Amino acid sequence: MSTQRLGRGLRALIPPTEPERAADEVQQVPLDLIEPNPYQPRQTFDQEKLEELAQSIADLGLLEPVLVRRVGQGYQLVAGERRVRAAKMAGLTEVPALVKEFGDLEVMQVALIENLQREDLNPIDEAEGYKRLIEEFGFTQNDAAKAVGKKRSTVANALRLLSLDDPERKMVQEGILSVGHAKVLLGVTSKRKRTELAKRVVAQDLSVRQLEELVRRLERVPRGTTRAKNPEIVQLEEDLQRRFGTKVTVTYKKGAGKISIEYYSDEELERLLDLMNQI
Repeated sequence: MSTQRLGRGLRALIPPTEPERAADEVQQVPLDLIEPNPYQPRQTFDQEKLEELAQSIADLGLLEPVLVRRVGQGYQLVAGERRVRAAKMAGLTEVPALVKEFGDLEVMQVALIENLQREDLNPIDEAEGYKRLIEEFGFTQNDAAKAVGKKRSTVANALRLLSLDDPERKMVQEGILSVGHAKVLLGVTSKRKRTELAKRVVAQDLSVRQLEELVRRLERVPRGTTRAKNPEIVQLEEDLQRRFGTKVTVTYKKGAGKISIEYYSDEELERLLDLMNQI
C-alpha cells in the first residue's frame, strides 16, 4: 500500500521509507556505500593532479556526477574514480551519482573508454586494459580497438609493451621512459642489455634517436672473429626494425639470402601480417 493513502495521523506513527529510485537518475550517494570498480584500468594516479581536483571540489563542489551501478545494498563505481578519490580528499561524505544498470563487460568497457577519453592512461595501464578485454571477455584485438575507437594496430602496438620486463615496464608506467624508447628496446633481444640500456636512457636523459644510435653501435661490435656485416645490410635491418617494431635479421650473399622477422605471440604475428598487407 502506498504511504500516500495513509491517514496523516497513522503516517506520523510510521517512519516513511525512502521510495525505490529508478535507474538512470542522478542522486546523492554516500561515499562509504560506493565500492571501487574491479575493472579499473588505471593503476596509478597523479597525486598532484588529485590534490588540484580536490581543491576545485572543495571550492566549487563536484560539478559532474560519477557513474555507478547498484550492487547489493550499495553501489559499485563504474566511472569517475579520480573524482571519488578527490571528493574524499576534499572532505565530502556524499557525491552526485548517475545510477545505471550495467553488466560486468559494460562496466569494464565504460571504465576503459572513460579513462582514455578524459585523461590518457599511461601506456602500460592502457595495454593491461586491452589485455583484460581479450583474456577475460574473449575480445579479439579488432574488437578491443572498436570498443575504444582505436585502430587495431594501435592496440597491437600497445600490447607489445607488455613484453618488456618489469623494470622497463615500471619506467614506462611512471613516465620516465617513453613509448618511443620502449619500442627501440623491444628490438634488443638480450634482456640484460635491454635493462642496462633503459637505465642509461634515464640516467643520461637520452632521446629516442640517441638510444637508436647507441643500440646501432652495440650491435656492430663484433664477437670473437665474426666478420662485420655489410653496412648497407645493417642499415636495412635497422630500417626494417623501425618499420615492424621488432627484431629483424637480414642475411645476404651473392644476390640471395633471407629476412627473419621475430615475433613472440599470436597477436604479434597478426600485427606483423597487418603491417605487411599495408606495404
